Amino acid sequence: MLGLRYLTSRETTCIAEYYRNGPGFTETEMRDFFSFVDDGYDSYLITGDDTLLKKAAAVSESGYSQPNPMNDYLYLRVIQKEPFDILYFTPAITWIFNMDDASFSLSPELVYTGITNLELRLKGAVLLGGSLSEYGEKQNDWRIELRTRYYF
Repeated sequence: MLGLRYLTSRETTCIAEYYRNGPGFTETEMRDFFSFVDDGYDSYLITGDDTLLKKAAAVSESGYSQPNPMNDYLYLRVIQKEPFDILYFTPAITWIFNMDDASFSLSPELVYTGITNLELRLKGAVLLGGSLSEYGEKQNDWRIELRTRYYF
């Protein structure tokens, strides 16, 4: 991992990182795995036999289902502390780019910490990528989540 963090005079933090997952899978290996899953699903729909799906599930445990299963990633996060003088409010955006298959995740978020011991976080995520790419094959294309964290 190689990274850089920069803080501007207006309290904007920029974090850029390159992540190399040495034992990760190549683009061809991931495409083969996704094709295997698709074939298993097609077989299940046609015959009702889930044997290939069970095999795909077993193979996924060998690392295909791990976060960042491929080799090369770029990570960029930009955080702005209290923009427009809105106290306790911090927006951010995070981009994770898979350099091997050109798929990516883009996640904006809003955090409010103006109540003692309480954090409210609204976060979205958009996953984009072609067929048989890491982010293109995720179960969802987007999501929105609201997290409430109380400290005691």
